[in-house]
Amino acid sequence: MNTYPSSKLFATPQSLGTHNGDNEDKHFPAAECICNVVSNEQVNDDYKLMILDAPPIALKANAGQFFQLLCISADDHELATRRPMSIYEVDVAARQIKFLYKCVGRGTQSMALLKNDDSVNIAGPFGVGFSLETEWKNVAVIGRGVGLATLAPISQLASEKGVGVTAFISARSPDLLMSQELFEKIGAEIITVTDADDTSSVENLENFLENLIGMGKIDAFFTCGSTRLLNLVKKLGLKHGIPGQVALEQIMACGLGPCYICVRTFEVNGKQVLRRICKDGPVFDIQEAVGW
Repeated sequence: MNTYPSSKLFATPQSLGTHNGDNEDKHFPAAECICNVVSNEQVNDDYKLMILDAPPIALKANAGQFFQLLCISADDHELATRRPMSIYEVDVAARQIKFLYKCVGRGTQSMALLKNDDSVNIAGPFGVGFSLETEWKNVAVIGRGVGLATLAPISQLASEKGVGVTAFISARSPDLLMSQELFEKIGAEIITVTDADDTSSVENLENFLENLIGMGKIDAFFTCGSTRLLNLVKKLGLKHGIPGQVALEQIMACGLGPCYICVRTFEVNGKQVLRRICKDGPVFDIQEAVGW
């Protein structure tokens, strides 16, 4: 059985307390937790879904927030930095938290080796999550690849609040489409598009979205996973006066803000400003976000 050790960086909930009172209600409580692996199964050729038993503090995570996972290499060496993982689902009743991830580097490749009953060290939840305004009756979520993992919780929350959800699920090919069952379970209208059948073009998606806007079925956008999708919803949001939020993905180190590894440029009131994805986000106003 593999055991992920405790890290000195995240010692207790108190050690992760507020920094000069900054954004207290958005970022905390947060803590380091040792969780047991319930399952870690392949979803398709590229992605795996890991389910962990989680203590109460981890179950307080909001849609759009993330955890920092301590990863151990195949030769049992602790990697220098934790790996940020957005929340795919929090199941309070089962006391479980789920992560959908792609195996692309040393961190996620080591995660892929975890088996049932192994332990994993997680810290969090961190960051500013999504918000859902009471006046919104219908929302569109537009995601691609692992970006769908981040959008799943806000879609579930919207459904619980009686808000209609239209989910655009994009992937390279039909075999890489994910999360249809989750969106079906919450009663979302699902539109799947892929590169392979040439339906994922910006022009095609724009036509879909314009039709929904014309029918009054989009009061807000949520997106993650693609710069071209971000640029599209920015354009439509500005054109029709529809608000939106984007969860941005970025290489991180500390996850708390001091290291400034995850800084990106944003446009606010006509000026360029720098913001940290981990501390100031990862969720931002669509109109302020700048794609790569």
